[in-house]
Amino acid sequence: MPLPTSNVTWPPPYLKPALDAMHTWDTWWSGDPDRLEALYGAGGGGFGPDPKPIQYSTGVMGKIARWWWGTPTAPGERRTKLHVPIAGDLCGGSANLLFSEPPKFTVPGSDTATQKRLDELVDDGMLVTLQTAAELGAALGGVYLRPVYDTDMADRPWLDAVHADRAVPEFRWNRLFAVTFWRVIHEEDGQVWRHLERHERGVIEHGLYQGTKSKLGHRVPLEDHPATEGFAEAVTEEGLIETGFEGLDVSYIPNDISRRWRCNTALQSLGRSDLDGVEPLMDALDETYASWMRDIRLGKGRIIVPNAYLQSNGPGRGASWNPDQEAFAGIDMLARGDGAQLTVAQFAIRVQEHRDTAEELVNQILRSAGYSGQTFGIGGDVAITATETNAKERRSMTTRGRKILRTRPGLGNAAHALLAVDRHVFGTQVVPQRPNIEFYDSVQEDPLSLANTADVLKRAMAASTETLVGMIHPEWDKGMVEAEVRRIQAETGQAVPDPMQTGALP
Repeated sequence: MPLPTSNVTWPPPYLKPALDAMHTWDTWWSGDPDRLEALYGAGGGGFGPDPKPIQYSTGVMGKIARWWWGTPTAPGERRTKLHVPIAGDLCGGSANLLFSEPPKFTVPGSDTATQKRLDELVDDGMLVTLQTAAELGAALGGVYLRPVYDTDMADRPWLDAVHADRAVPEFRWNRLFAVTFWRVIHEEDGQVWRHLERHERGVIEHGLYQGTKSKLGHRVPLEDHPATEGFAEAVTEEGLIETGFEGLDVSYIPNDISRRWRCNTALQSLGRSDLDGVEPLMDALDETYASWMRDIRLGKGRIIVPNAYLQSNGPGRGASWNPDQEAFAGIDMLARGDGAQLTVAQFAIRVQEHRDTAEELVNQILRSAGYSGQTFGIGGDVAITATETNAKERRSMTTRGRKILRTRPGLGNAAHALLAVDRHVFGTQVVPQRPNIEFYDSVQEDPLSLANTADVLKRAMAASTETLVGMIHPEWDKGMVEAEVRRIQAETGQAVPDPMQTGALP
């Protein structure tokens, strides 16, 4: 299916439920209080002086007004709402669990040339891209990986992460068949210029459109805008670019299985955000912290005195009373009797109640998102063994394993496409193939504990030297382990030939 040729609605209307959900998740992920007020409260004052009729409404406006962030600030008061950026902590923690250590890419067989080139492509820049993609996927429910290149910038291709809310995917049997990426490159006087990039098997089609905020408009030549004129020199007369890869060069990595769109055939293959379903809890957490801060503000000591105690500062300058107290307020009352002369106002600050409520909300948010509190530092930073860490973070490790299962196929296809583009564009002598991908454990065992375990196994004659070396150094490949075994045998005299073996004697 080629790019649109008519003035259609853009983005396509069937994507609206998914784009609305992604907009909500993105707002929480951004951690911007102004955006949260704009999302739930029409800018913090859109409901007028009396929000109660709106809050009791059964419509959409009533629904968002019943959120704490949907409650407008009273007239004449400053905004005191406080936001806890736990959404960013969740998405960042998910990326750290997956790619705190770089995964290992291994080409099957003994193709050393392809393996060497793949090692060059898998550099620190790719690890940064994968960490970014993992956080994007955790926030928006999924992320796309595509190989890109620029011969003026580098002599190799690299992977690029595309946000899920800037793509129009097409799935067949729960697998990505084609996808159209789009971006707004210029907006002026109500006119919107969009660049559409459609990926199909083996080819990429580029198109430039001039329309409005809701309509795609008509297609114009790529040379009409500086942001796309570079593609005009690379595409064919049909507007296509060959990728050199037989399959689809774009890979979609879903964050988790979708719940809300399981009955929608057009959206059911999209992933689910870590923030899906915990928005009310995050709203309640912000309300709890705001109430805590309100107690602190109200708990400031105040002294109320009669106006008769105030000293005049001169005509037109008012009056004051300053017996070295930090705060006071004047009220109109008669200065008689001893009980109403000075009144100290000191409200209690409910620290324990607020702390317990906030901790329970945080724990519930983490549980609902599939993580353990230990992963995010809840419980202290006491030094414990890797076994104890895995036990305390079992829920997080289970979530990590589930995400690895969904990440490995897409990442393998992205590496395969990267090798194909490298050969097609840069002429390298590699054999494009899908590599094996190994994710290292995010929790490393203490070296002393590993050494003690290896010593016990050796004395029990329950493991060979090769097995013990591999246990101590799980990040080594087979060749490195075998080389270390030979060095150990040479140092301990085990490499001397057995004279009783046939052919050992002269």
